[in-house]
Amino acid sequence: MQREGRPMRGVALVAAATLLFASGDTLGKHLAMLYAAPLILSARYVINLVLVAVTMGPRHRSAVWHTQRTGLVVLRGLFLATATITMLLALRVMPVAETVAIIYITPVLLMLASGPILNEKVSLIGWLCAGLGFAGVLLIARPGSGLDAWGVALALLNAVLGTGYHLLTRILTRTETTMALMFHTALVGTVVSVSLTLVLGLQSLPTLPDAAMILAYGTLATVGHLLLTTAYREAPAATLAPVNYLHIAFATVLGWLAFAQIPDALAFAGMGLIAAAGLLAAWRASR
Repeated sequence: MQREGRPMRGVALVAAATLLFASGDTLGKHLAMLYAAPLILSARYVINLVLVAVTMGPRHRSAVWHTQRTGLVVLRGLFLATATITMLLALRVMPVAETVAIIYITPVLLMLASGPILNEKVSLIGWLCAGLGFAGVLLIARPGSGLDAWGVALALLNAVLGTGYHLLTRILTRTETTMALMFHTALVGTVVSVSLTLVLGLQSLPTLPDAAMILAYGTLATVGHLLLTTAYREAPAATLAPVNYLHIAFATVLGWLAFAQIPDALAFAGMGLIAAAGLLAAWRASR
């Protein structure tokens, strides 16, 4: 008999996950200004891979890595690995709040891409979401905002890669198990980040405090995703989708506390438009 979900528990778990993600973004920005992105991400993916292997391997054995569409599964992992690299590179030159807000255009891009790729009709409300989302990005990254143009481009590239990752997730969940997708995502990310670290070499070894922070960064991301996965067992996606936008609020507060960076009024307006677009898209999906 299936256990009844607990919506408020799901909401609390998503809120906690977004706080961990925002903390990881803030810590990642600090580390990205000191060390190469692949080195920082190696900790994240190695921790993730070990956790998946230890918790699922003994019980499920070969089912953990068995896939039917291996090429697409690997491509999905590459999308996410590349996206995480672009995120750190963007954070190196961008404020945390604006970077996080821009990547939240992903749900709108996903809705638009689902039309031609998954044969899903984009309604008038869908196009309104797109308009609001893109207007929000333009307000944040407008000329004269003082944001680094390369950083804005990296944040937008992250959103595009995230859209590809989510599209492949929707396609692959029809044939692949969740644990296999988790395992291969961690494996591909580990191979990519560790390989890049070995190729690029270590410009300098992390100090002991920095090494602890790198491990903390990997732990925050891993635990955050575990909480998020657990949350969606407790409540419907339409209920939890709005809570995800706490990520922007947490990122704004932590970016201010850690780096004394606070968005201006127009950037706040842009964040509001992006959040409104995402919430409207979530409402449309629930309908």
